[in-house]
Amino acid sequence: MGKPTGFLEFLRELPSELSPLDRVHNWDEFHFPMPEDKLREQAARCMDCGTPFCHTGTLISGMASGCPINNLIPEWNDLSYRGLWREALDRLHKTNNFPEFTGRVCPAPCEGSCVLGIHNPPVTIKNIECSIVDKGWEEGWITPETPAKRTGKKVAVIGSGPAGLAAADQLNKAGHSVTVYERADRPGGLLMYGIPNMKLDKEEVVLRRLRVLESEGVKFICNTEVGKDIGAEELVREYDATVLCTGATKPRDLNIEGRELKGIHFAMEFLTANTKAILDRQPGSDFISAEGKDVVIIGGGDTGTDCVGTSLRHNCNSVTQLEIMPRPPEQRAADNPWPEWPKIYRMDYGQEEAAARFGDDPRVYTTTATKFEGDENGHVKAIHTVQVEWTRNEKGQFIPKPIEGTEKVLPAQLVLLAMGFLGPEQPLLDDLGLDRDARSNVKADHGKFATSLPGVFAAGDCRRGQSLVVWAINEGRGAARECDRYLMGATDLP
Repeated sequence: MGKPTGFLEFLRELPSELSPLDRVHNWDEFHFPMPEDKLREQAARCMDCGTPFCHTGTLISGMASGCPINNLIPEWNDLSYRGLWREALDRLHKTNNFPEFTGRVCPAPCEGSCVLGIHNPPVTIKNIECSIVDKGWEEGWITPETPAKRTGKKVAVIGSGPAGLAAADQLNKAGHSVTVYERADRPGGLLMYGIPNMKLDKEEVVLRRLRVLESEGVKFICNTEVGKDIGAEELVREYDATVLCTGATKPRDLNIEGRELKGIHFAMEFLTANTKAILDRQPGSDFISAEGKDVVIIGGGDTGTDCVGTSLRHNCNSVTQLEIMPRPPEQRAADNPWPEWPKIYRMDYGQEEAAARFGDDPRVYTTTATKFEGDENGHVKAIHTVQVEWTRNEKGQFIPKPIEGTEKVLPAQLVLLAMGFLGPEQPLLDDLGLDRDARSNVKADHGKFATSLPGVFAAGDCRRGQSLVVWAINEGRGAARECDRYLMGATDLP
């Protein structure tokens, strides 16, 4: 434990950040580093509680409670309080291959289950995590560590998102020769093209870690789609084992009148092309601009928020985010007790920026689209909406019911569909003849990760469905452990 009375002496503080109206003029990360003395005070708030729920990593009511990769949070909080940053980094890397990613993009279920959070604002776990690893990079403590010996076994990892990178890193540490296949032009998957630059810098954060992995012996082959550019069965035969980490990239569509109009895009088309334009220093043929347009985003989750922030940086005319669910309460509801993830009203960075520019949170709750209206050129010009109420049907299921008289028409020259994902794309799974679960995900038990095809493992969103980056790292590490056991008969991987 750090300071026994720290949680009584220090209030929760987060790092300062660039103002919303200033940061929308660039694509840079906007949080400022916190001074070391302040960081140590924040770490001192950790209570050394008898049962630290922050690192339990369980599912309660279908949501993560505590850290899914079981980060040793009380331990590195104590080390941070004492100024032992190198030791804190070592503890952090024992469970997390990429804390610079989770320290930036994770929603921090650890903080939602912090014991201090029962009666006070929780410990700033996410910021301390990010600060530890950032200091590690600054001090030069994070350097390539090549395996002492090689096993002679070859493993293919398909997909280079967080699950694929975690699996590749662990398997390489075990001494196997790992090749990662990525269909995009750069490795990183969701980390590279699914999360905007202002949340996760590509040059300074993602590519920096990828260069270390390459130096350690991991091989990346980009612009190669398995099942299309190279035969799936051929690849599986070529390697001693294969790990599928292709993600859940099939977007949920909205098949209402006018869906065929130009100017209606899936969110990931918009975000991917935008990030590619930043990295290439010029927009490509698939670039989608929100400049001067009234933008309507359908979906209230993280992807929708990223579309809000990106549209503002394009200098859109207006932005509205439709959310079919009700507005969450300001405080935990009675049926959402600690240590569950607190389902409360929050404004993320995109909503803060929209409110600063246009005067209010861009989200419109309990509202759904009913029709897209086009102009004479076949381009969307408006969206028809209606408010809904959630009622139970004859089966007892909650369903949205339109409320008569609440119809509205919103101007929209750009509509972005950010309603989540239905599961992995199926052609590769069909080629390999893999069993699937009821939700079209690859069928493989958590903890074993073995598919119906011997020697083929699955991890991340393609196995569990759309989820968090931190769950993807959990699964990538687990699949690597079981793959190593399959190859060697036993494993030392955690």
